[in-house]
Amino acid sequence: MAEFKAQTPCAGLLPVTVGDLRLTEVVPGRMTSLAPYRGRVAALSEVMQAAHGVAWPEPGRITGQAAARALWFGREMALLIGPDSDESLAAHAALTDQTDAWAVVRLEGRQAAEVLARLCPLDLREAVFAPGHTARTDVAHMAGSVSRLGPQTWQIMVFRSMATTLVHEVEIAMARVAARQNSPM
Repeated sequence: MAEFKAQTPCAGLLPVTVGDLRLTEVVPGRMTSLAPYRGRVAALSEVMQAAHGVAWPEPGRITGQAAARALWFGREMALLIGPDSDESLAAHAALTDQTDAWAVVRLEGRQAAEVLARLCPLDLREAVFAPGHTARTDVAHMAGSVSRLGPQTWQIMVFRSMATTLVHEVEIAMARVAARQNSPM
């Protein structure tokens, strides 16, 4: 009989380092999409705060910290990342487990925004896309999510089935940015 072993989406692909840029896989814990029932966002936010210490995020924003985050994930949708969702949330929103659906990577380094600028159509300057901002966007022609966690730290998410493509595309962009850094002007 076959023996199956659980693997992360980027197993064997990461980490990758190019110059001072580093791409690593994130194992975020549980990921639950929250779609609030009509008129229940405020109540849901209160329950989220009480149960997980995070509020409902404004559009394009993240609330919480590493152990529990709420990531804006589209109109009237958020993604609770980290803890198992408290059962009290179900009275205010439709909950869907997304844990195995996404590949999640972290890109870090002084030129990380330049790497991402090659992959997605966002204005990633810190004055526009500051830490705590997030967007659903194309990432190298894949549907994804890009979040700025710190001045030089980014989280990128794409569907799990696209993990290999994501790593490939980001690694190429990292190499090209590093090559520009090292080439004579």
